[in-house]
Amino acid sequence: MLKRARIIADYQFGRGAGEALFPDETTYSLSKTRRLRYLYAEKERIATVRASDNLLTLSMLGARRLHAFLPRPRLRVVSLDDAAPFVAKGGNLFAKHVLEVDPDIRAGEEVLVVDSHDQLLATGTTVLAPEEMMQIKRGLAVALSFSNPNWICRYC
Repeated sequence: MLKRARIIADYQFGRGAGEALFPDETTYSLSKTRRLRYLYAEKERIATVRASDNLLTLSMLGARRLHAFLPRPRLRVVSLDDAAPFVAKGGNLFAKHVLEVDPDIRAGEEVLVVDSHDQLLATGTTVLAPEEMMQIKRGLAVALSFSNPNWICRYC
């Protein structure tokens, strides 16, 4: 099952992401239908396999591991520094607060939300395509799954 999780991560986030997210000591649990559901590092959740599409949603632990593995700007949506405290506390990222975005992402993908200094704020799912995030100044850009409880505001 760990091999399956690594294959999903490599498909979703790029080659090598599976090893970065799920080292050999990773444990997992199955759903009632005996399908892979949750992946853990000790007792902390790394990721969940969505039943609807069999792709991963990341916890903050998984987001930190992926953030360390992927070079900037890969899978990143950069928030304006003014909106960073709001996003870090769990608020969604709106299009007018997007500073830059990886042009290779698509709507519906799991992404990392960072500030202008590439400090991880949150992880979430894109609602808009990159071009739309940069052109449209209204509406939701990234619906957050998890925010970083350890984030310290540099601007407050």
